Amino acid sequence: MLKGIAASSGVAIGKAYKLEQPQIVMKEEKGTVEDELAIFDKAIQKTIADIENVKKRAESNLSEDELAIFDAHLMMANDPELRSQIEGMIKEGNNADVSTKTVSDNMIAMFEGMGDAYFKERAADVKDVSYRLLCNILGLSIPDLTAIDEEVVIVAHDLTPSDTAQLNKNYTLGFTTEIGGRTSHSAIMARSLEIPAVVGVKDLMSEVKNGDMLILDALDGKVIVNPSEEEIKTYEVKRDEYLKEKEALKVLIDKPTVTLDGHRVDVAGNIGTPKDVEGVVNNGGEAVGLYRTEFLYMDSTEDFPSEDEQFEAYKAVLEGMKGKKVVVRTLDIGGDKRLNYFEFPQEMNPFLGYRAIRLCLDRKDIFRTQLRALLRASVYGKLAIMFPMIATINEFKEAKGVYEEEKAKLVSEGVKVSDDIEVGMMVEIPAAAVLAEQFAKYADFFSIGTNDLIQYSMAADRMSEKVSYLYQPLNPSVLRLIKSAIDGAHKYGRWCGMCGEMAGDTLAAPVLLGLGLDEFSMSASSILPARKMITSLSKKEMETLADEALQKETCEEVIELVKSKLAK
Repeated sequence: MLKGIAASSGVAIGKAYKLEQPQIVMKEEKGTVEDELAIFDKAIQKTIADIENVKKRAESNLSEDELAIFDAHLMMANDPELRSQIEGMIKEGNNADVSTKTVSDNMIAMFEGMGDAYFKERAADVKDVSYRLLCNILGLSIPDLTAIDEEVVIVAHDLTPSDTAQLNKNYTLGFTTEIGGRTSHSAIMARSLEIPAVVGVKDLMSEVKNGDMLILDALDGKVIVNPSEEEIKTYEVKRDEYLKEKEALKVLIDKPTVTLDGHRVDVAGNIGTPKDVEGVVNNGGEAVGLYRTEFLYMDSTEDFPSEDEQFEAYKAVLEGMKGKKVVVRTLDIGGDKRLNYFEFPQEMNPFLGYRAIRLCLDRKDIFRTQLRALLRASVYGKLAIMFPMIATINEFKEAKGVYEEEKAKLVSEGVKVSDDIEVGMMVEIPAAAVLAEQFAKYADFFSIGTNDLIQYSMAADRMSEKVSYLYQPLNPSVLRLIKSAIDGAHKYGRWCGMCGEMAGDTLAAPVLLGLGLDEFSMSASSILPARKMITSLSKKEMETLADEALQKETCEEVIELVKSKLAK
């Protein structure tokens, strides 16, 4: 039995398909400069065609923001600078493969040396594209996952975006990898495809042979190699029970989220594109608690999206939710989210720098365009707007002032605008959580962004494996900040939601319910399990649990407290 991280829930039982990529071995011989240039040109054309084909095959499985990775790969394969550097080395007498590897290795080292999460992702893109290019130069065949015609469990050191895009749900029972975590690309893709995945399994490739029978327990993070008949029967029962429970949850799709003692909360969905609305609706989401509009900007390749382009996207989401609330986060770009057409300043720590509302208040032209598009779309549904990364009262007042100005302009132009738009803010900076009672005088609602709130509170970069142990949603210090935000909102009759990963955590839900959270917003696939959990609880009992949790000293003590309470 091998241990790993349960990245996408489920149980799979099937034969192992080892995804072993061809080894790159540089060839010693070389042809004439003309021959090597021809080899390189043919290989780069094939690489571009390969990526385009992978993207085309993936279009039926992935959302627009997930497909954007292939646009980045195409842009890299078509990069004239990359091409000219490689051709320059070939003209100096080097063969095509050595030239390609040298130039791409330099580019990878440059990106990795920048220390910024965004640029490290670009390094991964260069690795993916350059590997495909080298294989094409050397005439090596890259495994074609689309050719799999039987049910298998994919086993790999890692899965690239190209790999995951080729997975056929009809034959891929699940996958397991040696590296990765819950927030790695492969894990996110597995949840999107709704297939079981266990990642971060040490020595996986040396312990598993092609064709071995595997049990993939993506509920507890285990991989069992060549199990006994008894183990197979045990896990068949576990798999069937999981699927039965998943199917049974569908009866909750149209049910309100009401606790045993009659307290109602909303369970909402997080989305990145208009296409994601379908998942929220199909899983019974009571609202969209977070629409990440930055994907509109990241998908645009040459310039900021126009007012009309944004209007159409916001209108589609509002109409798709059929009158249910849609909370739209204004542009939250910066940190690890960059734009090809906008140059951010070089900063030692971009997560604490020029991003989100700070950028929008500095570049009000960009901000005003988005607000106008949102205001125009507001008549097509129930719109709420929230500003990200708010740290001071003055920032919120200034942002809301710009909103009011654009609203007045549209009305004066004769454009219809809803008179029922809520304007709120994200609580993701500890300063805002501590001062929530004062913010609530001006904001219509709060939405707690726990991903950033936790990393800022614990001074721990959530992208860093070395300090990942400090990413503790149930640490009493974090819970006290959350309580401050909720209490501050309620003092002035405002509602308080949560749209970070913590909202979909079934261990956190009892405590959050007890603290008085009004809205839980999460990935669409987590909505029904969360509803089941909340409707099985008593609000009054969870208030007692939350009080006890706030008095604990460690995250571990809180987890044990919650587990003990749920067991009873």
